[in-house]
Amino acid sequence: MAIPLPLTSCSPISTSSSISRTSFVPLTPRHRNFFSEQNFSRRILISCSSSSSSSSNNGSTPESMNGSGLNGQSSFPGMPSFDGTSKPPVKWRRVLLKVSGEALAGDEEQNIDPKVTMAIAREVAAVTRLGIEVAIVVGGGNIFRGSTWAGCSGLDRSSADYIGMLATVMNAIFLQATMESIGIPTRVQTAFRMSEVAEPYIRRRAIRHLEKGRVVIFAAGTGNPFFTTDTAAALRCAEINAEVVLKATNVDGVFDDDPKRNPNARLHESLTYQEVTSKDLSVMDMTAITLCQENNIPVVVFNLSEPGNIAKAIKGERVGTLIGGTWNSTVAAT
Repeated sequence: MAIPLPLTSCSPISTSSSISRTSFVPLTPRHRNFFSEQNFSRRILISCSSSSSSSSNNGSTPESMNGSGLNGQSSFPGMPSFDGTSKPPVKWRRVLLKVSGEALAGDEEQNIDPKVTMAIAREVAAVTRLGIEVAIVVGGGNIFRGSTWAGCSGLDRSSADYIGMLATVMNAIFLQATMESIGIPTRVQTAFRMSEVAEPYIRRRAIRHLEKGRVVIFAAGTGNPFFTTDTAAALRCAEINAEVVLKATNVDGVFDDDPKRNPNARLHESLTYQEVTSKDLSVMDMTAITLCQENNIPVVVFNLSEPGNIAKAIKGERVGTLIGGTWNSTVAAT
């Protein structure tokens, strides 16, 4: 049943009636905070408010806007703390860490050593607090290596390589679980679709994850047979605009001879791309090193088993062998 309204509650407005401008009150936007995420996790706080809403705050800045926690430290990664101090200088802001499958196995008989993955996770966590964006490419040699098994029992090279790609996905999921167990937000992206267990590799999405402070683990190599995970590391590094490939191995760097056979072998502190190719040094395969050279991507080869080396390499401190770059320049992580 309709309820009649009082006649005074609604009054029609005729088109001929004059309406004063003061009878309209402009809408005042409510106070909102926006974050503009620029490249390399450089977050800038923008305040959008009207003059009336600013006056209602008595000129004070709420804690959620000044980026400071209770202890005066920045609540947002990559931003200076409220007391004006800045974080230590670093050489790179976005890095790609290449971890071989053999390195994940450690000294244990099982395929993956949980102590190794936890050590990686803790050192990565330490550098992400500095605002450094970290992507990881994992190998699969601890489980299956396609080039080794090709030809066995009628297994062709393409099929063997695809099995190896699946092995990298296993390693990636294990490493992701370890990282998230200590509070590191992590995403796994695979070169071919496995939507039940990981995201498909999408370049823009990967960059967006990095800008939000997440670690991105790339699995399944390039998605194509006959390409190594070293090539996948060089490719992904170029695609996401990372500044360096950090190759974690079981040796201290690149030597002029095999250190296992020659105890007097000398460690190279730095090398050019041409020296690596001309001397046929077993650092990365030719496709990977050429891709790095063409895109001016430096490569750092270092020992994963040495505690603290991952953090040193990511922060750009002198460790292992640097290929195609210099150790001189540093960039302040503010």
